[in-house]
Amino acid sequence: MSQSSTSPWASGKTCRSGPFPKKSFEIGAIVVGFIYWWPLAAAYVAWKVAGYPALSELRGLANRGSAWGSAWQSGGTPGRSRFAAAYEAANGVGTTGNRAFDDYRKAELDRLDAQRKALAEESRAFSEYVEGLKRAKDREEFDAYMAQKRAADSTRSV
Repeated sequence: MSQSSTSPWASGKTCRSGPFPKKSFEIGAIVVGFIYWWPLAAAYVAWKVAGYPALSELRGLANRGSAWGSAWQSGGTPGRSRFAAAYEAANGVGTTGNRAFDDYRKAELDRLDAQRKALAEESRAFSEYVEGLKRAKDREEFDAYMAQKRAADSTRSV
């Protein structure tokens, strides 16, 4: 009878990051890294969260990032992510491919922009009107105060 065990604890692979002593060493190293030089510790945590990618995978990621930058500068879309494409489609940056709908959308957006500008102008005019009313009320109160003061001064001087 053999005494070999097939349990995961016997192989030392109890979790993804290895057995407990390695995990505690990692945590300690991260804490010490943050104490002494935080950029290195932050890079290690990012590498750990990314799933310990190999150096070649990191190079591929860097190359893809530079392709995105060059596509952005040239105005093209070769390296554009699906998220960026969805964002642009939702916010009306790109076209839908349907010229009639694109024309309709442009006309509606122009109409809404004109309406927004008209409302902003009305709001400004109303604010000026209210400010004028406040000034008139303040002037009226000040004139009443001055008249009252003059009346008090004239009765006192007699």
